[in-house]
Amino acid sequence: MTKIVVLRDEFREIRDYNPIEHIGSRVKSIESIIGKAQRKGIPLTPDGLREGMFDIAGIRITCGFVSDITRVRDLLVGQSDLTLVEERDYITHGKPNGYKSLHLIFQVPVFLSDRVENVTVEVQIRTIAMDFWASLEHKIHYKYGHDVPKHLITELRLASDVASQLDRSMERIHDEVLEYTRLQQASGVDPYDEAFPIPTMALEALREMTDVQREGGAGEQ
Repeated sequence: MTKIVVLRDEFREIRDYNPIEHIGSRVKSIESIIGKAQRKGIPLTPDGLREGMFDIAGIRITCGFVSDITRVRDLLVGQSDLTLVEERDYITHGKPNGYKSLHLIFQVPVFLSDRVENVTVEVQIRTIAMDFWASLEHKIHYKYGHDVPKHLITELRLASDVASQLDRSMERIHDEVLEYTRLQQASGVDPYDEAFPIPTMALEALREMTDVQREGGAGEQ
């Protein structure tokens, strides 16, 4: 967790752009550990949990754009004291229910008084839109358990598609504005001067997002 906070603070203070919007962490409760071990057939022993359960400690990183996820992933994998054990790309290959996120399993050295222990940590990296969807999906399953109404399952899948479209549209706007800013700075013009028009691609992406929202609203009537 500390390592990721340091990376975020470095981007904030030194670099022009910060790809990390939010950082959260959690440790599974004893009840959750026992429940998952029973479901997965994992022995409830220190060695069994160490070898079979990789998400007892978890960190979630929220980014603004999909390209930021790749950037943060590469930064973490490049850290000499982190060992990548497994990578699960649920963005390229989303789960059937619509879930999208990048999961990285790392081994992290923890220095104790008499030894060094390698602790397994799961890092989830996702966009704001993906995180919003996952939060809603979690609340629905918490409410209904295994009896989620079929129409809500369908709506969740459709919402995942809309979230993906939102991510793509926002990425295009972001890229267009970055390029616009770069060109204006290269020509010695202040890119924040209100006299300059909004880039065409940014306007088109905004129109596309508006069309998606209208279609979604029409489908609910």
